[in-house]
Amino acid sequence: MTNALPSYFHLHLISDSTGETLTTIAKAAAAQYSKMRAIEHVYPLVRSSKQLDRALQEIQATPGLVLYTIVSKELRAEMERRCREMKVPCLHVLEPILKVFESYLGAPQTPTVAGQHVLDAEYFKRIEALNFTLVHDDGKLPEDLNDADIIILGISRTSKTPTSIYLAQRGLKTTNVPLVPEIEPPKALFGKHDAFVVGLVASADRISQVRRNRVMIMSDRNLDTYVDRTRISEEIKASRKLCGLNGWPVIDVTRKSIEETAATILKLYHDWQAARAIAALPPRDEDTDAGAPDSG
Repeated sequence: MTNALPSYFHLHLISDSTGETLTTIAKAAAAQYSKMRAIEHVYPLVRSSKQLDRALQEIQATPGLVLYTIVSKELRAEMERRCREMKVPCLHVLEPILKVFESYLGAPQTPTVAGQHVLDAEYFKRIEALNFTLVHDDGKLPEDLNDADIIILGISRTSKTPTSIYLAQRGLKTTNVPLVPEIEPPKALFGKHDAFVVGLVASADRISQVRRNRVMIMSDRNLDTYVDRTRISEEIKASRKLCGLNGWPVIDVTRKSIEETAATILKLYHDWQAARAIAALPPRDEDTDAGAPDSG
């Protein structure tokens, strides 16, 4: 008779920074074991022996897998020693990656606590993008569309706002425009501007379900057309037609998470930027000379 697998396990995440990187990696790994639930214990900003000791005391009380990202060699040595004594596995999750970098670059790493959170130009660019996106949410276009990097179009409940905020956290000024029946989109969209425009759609069933949930929360019984599947199908068709006529790409988000939708938009955005950069290049000499008569 075989022993049944446990239904859960303790997962201890120790970081000398915010713990965001570590948590993301841990969630990606734990998701591969769907039959067992990970009970997460997160210890951010662990930068002293006293702080580490408090985390180790909890690990001893609830033993489990230990993942960490700590720069200090002394703290790392102490933690690995204590984990060996408690007979619990522990792993510096960035170590294998750093070794590959070091091998390829031929240079040792420069340990930096919270290196990804340095208050540099990129950091302030993300903050500026986030402020921009929050101010220009739900059809509030900037006066000059060249101030925006990306414009997202879509009918109600196609995840425009959360996708915009996610892109803003990546440093891209993003605004979104709802496509509403009987209401013309802003004329500025069709003028000359440097913003990348993309449309979001989803299946009529999915949108109808999400809208019904919203109507229930709002306790509004006068929105029958809002959740009508036939009406929604017409909205989707009109949305696709609008984007097709203007050469704007369309992404079906029915089975996509916000992260997957944003990743698709980023790929399209970078491809669009690359194509524009190539088109702006002056003709090469051989292209210019190709049509010239032979002087011989």
